[in-house]
Amino acid sequence: MVNVWEATQQRLERIFKEFDKVVVAFSGGKDSGVTVNATLAYMREHNITKKITVLHLDYEGQYAATTDYVTQVMTSNPDLIDPVWICLPFKAACEVSMYQGHWQPWNPEERDLWVRDLPDVPGVIHTGNVPDDFPAYDGVWDYTLQQQIGTWLHRRSGAERTAVLIGIRTQESHHRHAALHRQDRTEASMLDGLNWTSRKSKGVYNVYPIFDWVTEDVWTANAQFGWSYNELYDLFHIAGVSIHDMRVASPFRGEGQESLKLYRVIDPETWTRLVGRVNGANFTAIYGGTSVMGAKDIKLPAGHTWKTYANYLLTTIEDDDIREGYLRKLRSSIKYWTVKGGALPQESADELRDGAPAGTEFLGQPTDNRKRRGPYEVVRFRRYPDDIPEVSDQSLVPTYKRLVITILRMDHACKYMGFGQTKREMTKRSAAVEKYREIL
Repeated sequence: MVNVWEATQQRLERIFKEFDKVVVAFSGGKDSGVTVNATLAYMREHNITKKITVLHLDYEGQYAATTDYVTQVMTSNPDLIDPVWICLPFKAACEVSMYQGHWQPWNPEERDLWVRDLPDVPGVIHTGNVPDDFPAYDGVWDYTLQQQIGTWLHRRSGAERTAVLIGIRTQESHHRHAALHRQDRTEASMLDGLNWTSRKSKGVYNVYPIFDWVTEDVWTANAQFGWSYNELYDLFHIAGVSIHDMRVASPFRGEGQESLKLYRVIDPETWTRLVGRVNGANFTAIYGGTSVMGAKDIKLPAGHTWKTYANYLLTTIEDDDIREGYLRKLRSSIKYWTVKGGALPQESADELRDGAPAGTEFLGQPTDNRKRRGPYEVVRFRRYPDDIPEVSDQSLVPTYKRLVITILRMDHACKYMGFGQTKREMTKRSAAVEKYREIL
């Protein structure tokens, strides 16, 4: 039996054998940092001299320590690294504002509000030097743009196969674990059936060489091999943040809300600029993680049901697209749970059985082909529930209370309601990708 380091070495061996172009997606965080360092260490040990590309999407608003670390990585090892540092106005999620669902870092029309100046190092791509064949970026979501840049680098290099190494770990997210371990993945969606690979376009694969690492493995590797890392984590440690809660995410994403308040202490100069960059940053820093934004013990205002409170909150949203987005997801959830019925873990279904709303039907085991861990039961409601306090895991049951929490968290994607990308959203994304391919 091999340990995670040995397994990663085996994966890197396969990567450099199967792919003639290697790109490492580098965010400046601990996971992407060890991915870069492990790749470089493997290259030096095996005398691989063909350069890899290190790709960094810069969100403009970030800790100074993160910028310093990215600069150090992107300018060191010039014999092995070809840096591509993206400072363009792509779309990034904004979950600190009721008034905007996204923002655009490096928007030239908002230059006076930029958190910092453009980096002055090789490899930076900004609005003043975009290559002629570069993919469209204005108004394109960050993750979509990263995928398109991977395809662009693949075509530009003339490679037969390109691997985009992404330092994600399944420990960090149930969605990540499910995505890599789904039983219905086809051979065509992977390279030779390897579940740590994912085909994204012809000849281009996302590869996850450290997917089975845990947080302790990351820090063990950094210590044992003397690798550089983002010194922001030292500041997090001094501030009392657990190693499992340290995040180097865009501060305006949902994942960054909890740490947004730390900017005021750790990097006050950056903080003063963040407050003026995106509406709602200061509010979220103060109230993120409290009942005001749907966390902890949220209380129902007097005279309201959760349904009437949700309707009231919807009337306060001035942006028509954001409000309609919530309503569209609500309509979808209502239809699903009151017409077809949804599958709940048997334990949750049993909890619900004693105090279920009138007319609730328990329809037995699911009959679809989806692979599930443990027994499940399909439940159908006559009316969409207001609240179901009997079920201990509230994230599993559909209620208007969940919608209220979703709105208060400014979770525009409705992740708290259990939604991923809808078919409509995926269709729009696919159409954009096809349009991009036609342009090239």
